[in-house]
Amino acid sequence: MSTTEQYTPIQDTGVGKKAAGPVGWLDDRLGLAGVAKKNLRKVFPEHWSFMLGEIALWSFVVLLLTGVFLTFWFQPSMTEVEYHGSYLPFNGLEMSQAYKSTLDISFDIRGGLLIRQIHHWAAALFIAAMIAHMLRVFFTGAYRKPREINWLIGVGLFSLGLVEGFAGYSLPDDLLSGTGLRFVDGLIRSIPLVGSYLEFFIFGGEFPGDEIIPRLYMAHILLIPAILLGLIGAHMLLLVYHKHTQWPGPGRTEQNVVGYPMLPVYAAKAGGFFFVVFGFTALMGALLQINPVWVYGPYNPSEVTAGSQPDWYMGFSEGLVRLMPGWESTFFNYTWSWNVFIPGVGGLTGLFVILGAWPFIEQWITGDKRDHHLLQRPRNAPVRTALGVAGMTAYGVAWAAGGNDIIATKFHMDIYTLTNIFRVGFFVFPIIAFMVTKRICIGLQRADANRILHGYETGVIERSPDGGFSERHAPLPASQQYTLTAHDRVPVLEAPAETDENGVAAPHSRKEKVRAKLQALYYRDTLDKPTAEDVQHAEEHLGEIDGHPVELGDEFQGVSETGVPRVH
Repeated sequence: MSTTEQYTPIQDTGVGKKAAGPVGWLDDRLGLAGVAKKNLRKVFPEHWSFMLGEIALWSFVVLLLTGVFLTFWFQPSMTEVEYHGSYLPFNGLEMSQAYKSTLDISFDIRGGLLIRQIHHWAAALFIAAMIAHMLRVFFTGAYRKPREINWLIGVGLFSLGLVEGFAGYSLPDDLLSGTGLRFVDGLIRSIPLVGSYLEFFIFGGEFPGDEIIPRLYMAHILLIPAILLGLIGAHMLLLVYHKHTQWPGPGRTEQNVVGYPMLPVYAAKAGGFFFVVFGFTALMGALLQINPVWVYGPYNPSEVTAGSQPDWYMGFSEGLVRLMPGWESTFFNYTWSWNVFIPGVGGLTGLFVILGAWPFIEQWITGDKRDHHLLQRPRNAPVRTALGVAGMTAYGVAWAAGGNDIIATKFHMDIYTLTNIFRVGFFVFPIIAFMVTKRICIGLQRADANRILHGYETGVIERSPDGGFSERHAPLPASQQYTLTAHDRVPVLEAPAETDENGVAAPHSRKEKVRAKLQALYYRDTLDKPTAEDVQHAEEHLGEIDGHPVELGDEFQGVSETGVPRVH
């Protein structure tokens, strides 16, 4: 096409003229044009880490699509029937209709096994992407004001995702999922005073009852997805309202967003990424076996699957129960099973309470109530980063402990010794991880300050008159200096006043003392960024180079250890 040709506006094309009437009719009654014009040109920043949330979103869409397919043939009934189907080893075996329909989907429905496996892999990917997305938000401080409510919505999505995944995992009514339900039954019964009543209410009688599969089915396909859709919608609306956070860089401030508009750039990328996620889960569903229910057989309350393990995202809960000593008490003719209640119910509750409360705890400690739209590099918040890694370490220890029997069997280890190592490690390893991570963050802060003040190594070797050799350094480009210094300075900490101007003890002085101590711990050892005077002095020093000048060029930024030019 010639560069002189003019594009025809869409409203003047044949399609545009035909669509003008219906579109105008809708706009007159709904007023969509103004809203669409503003939001369809909404700018979103560009960075790979922002794709983690999109993976969670698109895997949820895959779950909805494949779940609709499975509902056509799955029968959520615990009625006992005799199996006669394609899987010959089970012919004549009694099983529930739920398990029989799962076998029929796997062996008799064209594409049924593929869709089942895509659905299960998408569920695992959905939880994994949510966890990775929340970790990105946590480590970069994206939950700070004004996004605390969106963080709470994210915590709610995470908790509901776990429940939704467990409900779907339990629906086939095979021996493995029944063992998982038995575990949950134990958690419910461990709740003091009301546990047995809750069990009868949920299961419709004593475990396993006759109602749990139909109830889980309705929750799995209707109740929880509806809540998830509502929360995802609210999450996206708040994302648009608050505008997307962005990494520091040239031209990026707390008042703007640098990136691409929703249409056509971002919508095209997001649409393409959906097919990438769908294709990836389809590839896993086709090549990687998951949840082969025919291997386990139908559920029987008198049997337990050897080496049974839940889906990976619930492994930490089982691990906490396995690590807890067998503590029980008897009060008022009731047995209080602390060995199940504290790690199981208390562990899950504590996890979500801590996650939900953290933005407000950090805000109270730091006293920072400003709006934040620029992300923090994790190294510039060493205590927060260290706490996050410590939490991940505790989660990892509990997750590994959930498979202590498998580890002991495969590696020929003593299970009691292994359990004791996990018990000690659950408390010791996070402390070590905290200390190591904090020191790494502070070391990286010092490396950044050194690059700003001393420049980068150019690979140009100079010889002094006395025969010594040294490498010439050059100042960092202004854009990189801006990126490395686009964070707040460490605040000046002041001790709280113990008395007011009249010499009377100040109210809430004890709480303020606690806050001051926590604030000192939060900012302890954090290296402050160089001042403007330091940077100017460093540039003047780097500019005072004797000898023959070397033309480095704007794009040259030093060489690697192998002598190859590199780009920072």
